[in-house]
Amino acid sequence: MSNVKTNKGTIGILTGGGDVPGLNPAIRAVTIRAIREGYKVIGIRRGWGGMIDIIRDKKYDNSANFIELSEELVNRIGRTGGTFLHTSRTRASNVPKSLVPDHLKDTYNQEINDLTPEVLKNIEFMGLDYLIPIGGDDTLSYGVRLHKEGFKVVAIPKTMDNDVPGTDYCIGFSTCVTRTIEMTHNLRTSAGSHERFLVIEVFGRYAGFSSLLPTMAGAANRCVIPEHKFDIDQLTELMVADRYTNPSKYSVLLVSEGAMPSTSKEMIFENEETDMFGHKKLGGIGDLISRELKERSAKFNNGRRVNVINQRLGYLVRSGNPDAIDSIVPMAFGNLALDLILDGVTGRLVTLHNGRYDNQQIEIVTSYKKVVDVHKYYNINRLRPVYEKFESKPLFIMASDF
Repeated sequence: MSNVKTNKGTIGILTGGGDVPGLNPAIRAVTIRAIREGYKVIGIRRGWGGMIDIIRDKKYDNSANFIELSEELVNRIGRTGGTFLHTSRTRASNVPKSLVPDHLKDTYNQEINDLTPEVLKNIEFMGLDYLIPIGGDDTLSYGVRLHKEGFKVVAIPKTMDNDVPGTDYCIGFSTCVTRTIEMTHNLRTSAGSHERFLVIEVFGRYAGFSSLLPTMAGAANRCVIPEHKFDIDQLTELMVADRYTNPSKYSVLLVSEGAMPSTSKEMIFENEETDMFGHKKLGGIGDLISRELKERSAKFNNGRRVNVINQRLGYLVRSGNPDAIDSIVPMAFGNLALDLILDGVTGRLVTLHNGRYDNQQIEIVTSYKKVVDVHKYYNINRLRPVYEKFESKPLFIMASDF
């Protein structure tokens, strides 16, 4: 039963960046534990976007920007995918002039504007004592900023790429891997029926965990990752050889969206538009590789070209309900965040390290890039994972060393 006689303070919670399965279970865990410990919980809508859109007038309806959470509300959504608080890629310290909220345009009229002073005033307006942002390194980097401004922050890592520094695991990664394996195996029937190459593009801007681990689990013959520029002829030769040795005459390649051929100077983008964190939208490397594999395959296949089935999984691996791990870990992360707050400890990132729940200084989020250690985990000659030295490795094997 809720501890209604105690008012220990108010906790804000938000989700930013891309959606993943496991966000709603994390919100549920934080809310239920916090209320039962005597805290009020405010859910901020649209990540840092909701934080800058607030109008500081008690008579104004800010329900589009924040809402008080209850056990009844979060219980209904705690088993579902996505985030019912919604999300955005807003960077409150780097807001373009065109995206400054209307009520702030007179004050902030530069091409790029730092709205942190408004965020701090809005935090005070909402009466927040603590803030729990849930997100990837972009979202959490602004949590670091607020921590440095003196506000009490405890961060929870999520990203299907599993690339937040300081933790072996991020919410969303297990479901991403599970769906990638399942969908790749489903597509095998078509690839085998038509004796084709199967090329599947998955998420992974700077880190190749989401293509390397499914390949290690048997979903694909080869994978190309952002951490190593690949030679297209080498890849084609390997794919032809894999196809030749397969009784059904097909072979499978997983492609991280940030992967690059050795001849490229930059990643393949859908367009030139950037978000507030300076990222262009990726997409198209799978198309490029598919064309090249088809054209070059004759060179290694007795003069006959091999056709390609080309599929971008995209949002299919980040939608729907969480798997078992992305139901359990968010519950634990949410409760770990409350443990820290109850102990009076803030400025931390909750983590999983070497199979145990832990926490790190929040500044670790911006201290380095978490990427695949190619020397340890990727065979650059075979364009596939390294299958050796598994003793003492964590559950998902390719952890970062910190």
